[in-house]
Amino acid sequence: MRAIGLDVGDRTIGVAVSDLLGVTAQGITTIERIGIKKDCDKVISYIQEYECDTVIIGLPLRLDGTDSPQTEKVREFRTKLENKMRAQRLHHVAVDYYDERLTTVMAEKVLIEADVSRKKRKEVIDKQAAVLILQSWLDSRGL
Repeated sequence: MRAIGLDVGDRTIGVAVSDLLGVTAQGITTIERIGIKKDCDKVISYIQEYECDTVIIGLPLRLDGTDSPQTEKVREFRTKLENKMRAQRLHHVAVDYYDERLTTVMAEKVLIEADVSRKKRKEVIDKQAAVLILQSWLDSRGL
């Protein structure tokens, strides 16, 4: 089975999925935020499409490890997502957080090093951050 990684922001949600072996993460899309219910529905459609058994959500903590204003928004998103997943009989799908400190900074650095234009970086930064979150989680399992 696969894992799906999410970088949840105010305007967009970056989405990445793992390969079937759970070794590598690939970016698949950036969801434009409409409203939390519709955003959750879109994420669930990707969970089903890619047959994911795990959802990893980047948790935006401050550098000192304390909650940031965005942390509470991400926790609210997770709660809504889990409720909608239960309603759609996706009880088998685990949802967990992964510390995402500095992933957007690292994603931008990767894109700059790849000589991606500023305009294009804005379009793909959240997807790249989701890749970094998911890849870090995959690597942390030590498989």
